[in-house]
Order: sequence, then structure tokens, then C-alpha cells
Amino acid sequence: MKSAVENLSPTRAKLTVEVPFEELKPSLDAAYQKIARQINVPGFRRGKVPPQIIDKQVGREAVIGEAVNEQLQSALVEAIREEGLTPLSQPEVDDLDFGDDKPLTFSAEFDTLPEFDLPDTSALTATVDDIEVTDADVEEQVQGLRERFATLIDVERPAADGDFVVMDMKAVKDGETVEGADITGFSYQVGRGGMIDGLDEALTGMTAGEDKTFTSQLAGGDLVGQDVDIEITVSQVQEQELPELDDEFAETASEFETLDELTADLRERITRNKRLEQAAAARDAVLESMLDQVEIPVPEGIVTDELNARRQSMEQQLAMAGMTMEKYLEDEGQTQEEFEAELDRRVRDSVVAQFVLDRIAEEGEFEIEQQELTEHMVRRAQQAGQDPQEYVNHMLEHNHLPEVVGEIRRGKALASIVENATVTDQSGNTVELATLQPDGTYADPAEQQAEGEDLTEVSLPVDEGAAEVADEAEESDESKA
Repeated sequence: MKSAVENLSPTRAKLTVEVPFEELKPSLDAAYQKIARQINVPGFRRGKVPPQIIDKQVGREAVIGEAVNEQLQSALVEAIREEGLTPLSQPEVDDLDFGDDKPLTFSAEFDTLPEFDLPDTSALTATVDDIEVTDADVEEQVQGLRERFATLIDVERPAADGDFVVMDMKAVKDGETVEGADITGFSYQVGRGGMIDGLDEALTGMTAGEDKTFTSQLAGGDLVGQDVDIEITVSQVQEQELPELDDEFAETASEFETLDELTADLRERITRNKRLEQAAAARDAVLESMLDQVEIPVPEGIVTDELNARRQSMEQQLAMAGMTMEKYLEDEGQTQEEFEAELDRRVRDSVVAQFVLDRIAEEGEFEIEQQELTEHMVRRAQQAGQDPQEYVNHMLEHNHLPEVVGEIRRGKALASIVENATVTDQSGNTVELATLQPDGTYADPAEQQAEGEDLTEVSLPVDEGAAEVADEAEESDESKA
């Protein structure tokens, strides 16, 4: 077999292939056997019809055509491998020519992985915000605990901000109750927001047994964006009574015996969470720094497909939330042009990041253990709100395991890059990532080395390190041949 490559652009290639007729013989024999099992010829058992008879019955050209159909894909795959190409789209076969005693010739065009040099990741630097845990942070957590253990007491006074009201509510349009827009006996905290514009203002000052009607707009349904009348009836006004902040409360709300122990534990938990946030910020900053060092052309077909997929996904999410794109852009303070430009930039960055991380993972020969694969899919299922076993079965049935493995390997590649980068906070302190655990604590390096653990995997958990890149590149993976 002979093949030749013509680079139509840095991201698209045309492959010309010629397969000598003698190399088609195995496929030709297989075609005769297949056809022999499909036809009935008097005097011959099914599957035992000689080639000469098959040529008379169905024609030599039909047999050769069957052989070509079988040979075409394998010849294309072999030629791609021999030429060292990495297809990023389904090859488009053209100029197909074959005949009796003639070579099989064809061409195929497809998007390819462009050639590029890896950036020097050892010199990457990034700066992230300092970790600062304030008394206000701790007080907020303590207040949240107190509210969890608070009691509600009926009061005979107008509702004020922070009170709870039990109410009935319905939306009315042209004198008719809007279907699905009514609730009964609903407990709501005044000032919480997030329901209907104007609700908090309407409830403030209302007393038990009072009715009120105001005009607003529904967030979802067929009448989204239209003015409707909101009728509310308050049946109870309740005041939240918080428990005293003392040692007794600490024993009730936690496993600690004193309030000092409880607040110290809350401060430590906040610190751990902020370490993880700082690590995520470091990951993003290092990745952005790396992308600034490379200029890799991206196949426009992949960009277009990914843009369309993201637009469709976003439209579905907005529809489920009962929001239009216009309303979303208004809330975000973006124009349609600004949104499209930002989306295009994110898509191109995610594809370039995928190219680079895949190359680093390949050169680093990162191994994936079965346990890592299983844990990754279980976490993905939990994030998607799906049953883990059903999620795993779906991935297996639809042959998505290569995509999952790619996500994990990219995560490991990104973790290794962050490990080698110099990350400091705003105060100039080096950010410790090498021993950071998934729970925000630090491991003992000596103990880990004694146990033979890989600090790279400890520093940034696979899912945390790869989540953004994997999510953005997932559909790009599916477009690969």
C-alpha cells in the first residue's frame, strides 16, 4: 500500500491512498464467502457456492465492491497510522476508484492535530490571593448554625425583614389563575429573595390574615416576561428565636463541649476550604499562563461544532430555568456580541488546553488505575445527580470509557504542571500545593514518601484539576475519529 499526505492547512490534511489489487485478495475471499452464505444456487449447499458461479450469479463487480467496502476502512486507518496523523474529524472519502485487477485508490480529507512545541512548563509562574480567615467569616458560620437550631414563634405584629411568614400565593392573568403558579401553606423568610420580584416588599408590614395583590413577572412558564397579578394571603407571622451562644449550644450543635472548641473547629474548616479555593485559583492561573505561551491553530470545524453544542446546552438550561437568553444577557450585563466573543475565546482556549495536556500526558506516560476510573465515574454521576451504577452502565454501553480516561489523564497532566510551577500569594509567600489533600489539610511528605505515594496526585485531586478543561473539551473528544 502507498500513501501520500497533502497539508491543506495547519489543521487539515488530504490523504491519498493506493492499495494494489493483490492486497485485496483476503477481502475478496471474505466477500465470496459472505455472498455464498447469502444466495441459493441449485446444486450447491448454502455457503459452498464456488467463486465462478457467484461471478455469474451476482457479478464480479459486486464481489469486488463488497471487498472494497471491507478493505476501505482498514486501509484508511493503516495509512493514517503510517503517516503519523491524528484525525480530529471523520474523514471524508472521495475520488474512490477500483476495478478488476486494478488498484484501489481513494483520497480522504479530515481535520488533524496541528504540529506544535510544548511550552516550558518549568518556568510557569502565577500569583493568587492570600488566604485570610476573618472573625466575620467565623461569625457567619456560627450564625448559620444558630439558625439551623432556631425555633419559630408566632407573633402578632406586622412582618419585618428576617421574619418567616406562612402564606398562600397564586398568579392571576386576565382573571384566571395561572396553572402551576400557585402554592399553599408555604413558609418563606422575608428578605431572602429568589422567588418573585416585589414579594419581599409586599410581605413587609403584612399581618396574619391579611391579603395583598401586586404586579410582577413569572420566572418561568408560558407567561414568562409578562405582567401578572400576584395574590398573597398571610396566615402566620413567625419570629426566629436563636439559641444562646454558649457551651450548651456547642454541645447541642456539635461534638464539642465548649463554644471555644466549636469556633476553633469552624475556623479550621474555613481555612481548609480557602486552601482548596486557592489551589483551584492556582490551577486556573497556571493554565492561563501556559496558554499565553502557545499559539496553536484550532480546526474551525471543531470550534463551530463546540460553539453550537454549548449554545444548545445553554438554551436548554435557560429553558429549564424559565429564562430567555435576552433576560440572561440583561442580568449579566452583556450584549449578544460580547457573549459570543467570550464563548468563542473559551472554546478555543479549552481546545488548545486539551491539545497541550494530551501531549503532556502522552509524554509523561501517566497510568490510570481501575480504582481511579471507577471513583472518577462515581463522582461524575454524583455531580450530575444520577445513580452511579446507571451512569457507569451508560458509559460502558456507549463506549465512552476512552473519553473518561482522557479526562483523568488530562487532570494528571495539569496537576503535574501546577506542581512544577512557581505559585505565590499576593504577599509573596510560596503556595504549598505538593502536600495539599482533597480535604484541605496538609499531608506529611516524609510519611507519604515512606508509603510510596505520588505527591502529584495528592496536590490536586484529578477531578478538581481537570474539571473545567474536561467539561469544556468533552464534546470535542466525541468529534475525534
